[in-house]
Amino acid sequence: MTLEWEQVIVHSVDPAALGQWWADALGWVVVHSSDDEFEIRPAPDRLPGLEFVRVDEAGKAKSRLHLDFRPDDQKAEVARLVAHGARRVDIGQGERSWVVLADPEDNLFCVLQRRPQ
Repeated sequence: MTLEWEQVIVHSVDPAALGQWWADALGWVVVHSSDDEFEIRPAPDRLPGLEFVRVDEAGKAKSRLHLDFRPDDQKAEVARLVAHGARRVDIGQGERSWVVLADPEDNLFCVLQRRPQ
């Protein structure tokens, strides 16, 4: 038996707006868009993707899943994402090597330091 990781589902009150925000932030392409779903991928034929699915209300509890990203330059990437509309979040992480950010619908994600060579 084999499994292929297809995508991560993100619940959203506005799938197209949030999905486009992430597509722009990641430099990914839109592969599907409807009133209730918006899917992006690194390239049209490359998996996994992110699919934004409409929900009626914004999340009220802490998510049990978040994304981590490892850029070449953490400081520059955090600045770029904040300029793009992300915001820094203090979840009690203290002094860590990663930065916690939230997207426009308050989904948390982390920007890690560059991996040691």
